[in-house]
Amino acid sequence: MPNMSVNGVTIDDTFAEAFGMRATAIIITAPSRKWARQAAITMTGFATSVIGCGCEAAIDLDLPPSATPDGRPGCRVMIFAMGTDELQKQLLNRVGQCVLTSPGSACFAGLQGSAELKLGSALRYFGDGWQISKKIGDRHFWRIPVMDGEFLCEATTGLTKEAVGGGNFFVMAESSANALVAAEAAVAAIGMVPGAIVPFPGGIARSGSKIGGKYKGMIASANEAYAPTLRGVVASELGPDINAVLEIVIDGQTNDAVAAAMKAGIKAVIQLGPKRGAVRISAGNYGGKLGKFIYSLKDMLP
Repeated sequence: MPNMSVNGVTIDDTFAEAFGMRATAIIITAPSRKWARQAAITMTGFATSVIGCGCEAAIDLDLPPSATPDGRPGCRVMIFAMGTDELQKQLLNRVGQCVLTSPGSACFAGLQGSAELKLGSALRYFGDGWQISKKIGDRHFWRIPVMDGEFLCEATTGLTKEAVGGGNFFVMAESSANALVAAEAAVAAIGMVPGAIVPFPGGIARSGSKIGGKYKGMIASANEAYAPTLRGVVASELGPDINAVLEIVIDGQTNDAVAAAMKAGIKAVIQLGPKRGAVRISAGNYGGKLGKFIYSLKDMLP
């Protein structure tokens, strides 16, 4: 199938290739939306890629008081990793260092999954024997004393083995300013899709990568085919009209969530049009040889 054009934006005849992952979610609440988000933002710091961070994490949804277990403002945070052990480690470290420490916070299960991960049942030891076990219906909580009162934390949260990581598309524009406008529009649209996150800074990655590199020990390195400054000295994928490329990477609770997020993001870029945003959309893959999940761009069009 040849490349297509929709609203003046060229859509490459290619696909994104994604991988199976393990994922969990928690709900963080606080006395105000500001402090719920602060705890969530701190917890999801340095969580852009499993390549160097151990996990990928971001805020999935802001929750009104009517949608949280304790009737306070909250955030649903999602965390992805390649294996269960690493996911458990990242969850406990991040909640213990970033949510337990945040003023007025509480932490609840945000996912019902095929298995469980420890949450309050491990963090309770911070209470040094003063922690209190509490059961409400079929849910188990721990009350841990802290200096502003107590940290209420659910004992466990769910684990899903059906998560997908690495859905992606490239926003390609005549200028870096236009590329950023288009990428921001895509991120805003994806933010409305439940169960999907964009883990890079502000949801956007400028350092698209390929597997391996010329230097020993490099797991990933610069994808020179999409670097505008190298056009003319490498086998470039960029025409003369492309001077900036930004990548949107998507992780989802399910395959359907990733597909819905890609559709929403691509639709937003197309609606913006080439004069204000992107002139072309492409995607990253490994020839279909490594990832289990394939997302053809032609199937993602509005």
